[in-house]
Amino acid sequence: MVKRNLNDLLYFVTVAREGSFTRAASLLGVTQSALSQAISGLEARLGIRLLTRTTRSVSPTAAGERLLDAIGRRFDEIDAELDALSEMRDKPAGTVRITCGEHVLRTTLLPKLTPLLREYPDIKVEFDINYGFRDIVADRFDAGVRLGDTIDKDMIAMPIGPRLRMAAAASPEYFAVHPKPRTPRELVNHNCINMRMQTAGGLYVWDFERRGQPLNVRVDGQLIFNTSPGMVDAAVVGLGIAFLPEEEFAPHLEDGRLVRVLEDWCPPFPGYYLYYPSRRQPSPAFSLVVNALRVAPPPGPKRR
Repeated sequence: MVKRNLNDLLYFVTVAREGSFTRAASLLGVTQSALSQAISGLEARLGIRLLTRTTRSVSPTAAGERLLDAIGRRFDEIDAELDALSEMRDKPAGTVRITCGEHVLRTTLLPKLTPLLREYPDIKVEFDINYGFRDIVADRFDAGVRLGDTIDKDMIAMPIGPRLRMAAAASPEYFAVHPKPRTPRELVNHNCINMRMQTAGGLYVWDFERRGQPLNVRVDGQLIFNTSPGMVDAAVVGLGIAFLPEEEFAPHLEDGRLVRVLEDWCPPFPGYYLYYPSRRQPSPAFSLVVNALRVAPPPGPKRR
């Protein structure tokens, strides 16, 4: 395929429409001499005259009219699309795709993004509820949300919430029948509510830590879920001990429907992070989503 000089074609369209080299040169920001040479070069390459020049006017020949009809509207379409892209910059629009868990969506993402979505009605956000490790590049996501200590090193990661703590909890009815565990090792004697990891397919190993010493426990029980809401509901009705970030149990702990155990074995750890690949030109919509989710820095000391 022979490459054409699109500048020369644009020059021709402008001269043919303006009917004047002077006005066309002014619009294009080039000299009349350079414009005349470009048109002459185009005619020489095509082997046909495109413009009829007189001392008073310039008009397209029959061949010029045909070329103008064929390509003129294409340049108009390009200009319109460039204007639309500029409008997107000034008026952000488009879809941002995020993969995340259900709980962080409910407690963090939706509350933080609601004001943004109301302010920018042309921005759309698509959420993929998934507890596995999605390849956000291969699956064409703009970003994902995951706990900070599980993010690949080649990703940009930004905290979107506070540090978290895990919690082991069950209902008062369950502990009325089963003694409360005093150490994580005693969980092997309890009916524990498990979670199956979607990526690896295995059951989640409950991890504890005390005084800097980690302790992992493989628990067993009658129930296995692949999402957390079912685990919470099962714990509330007395079907066993569940192990999740403490904020997922918060309302039930406050009203006494769940009782927490092994609290001194659950130190804080990095909370939820938004992660995404490095990109040179993020869309305006994505930049606004990132800024809306960003955690505000703690206030500095007050000046006296």
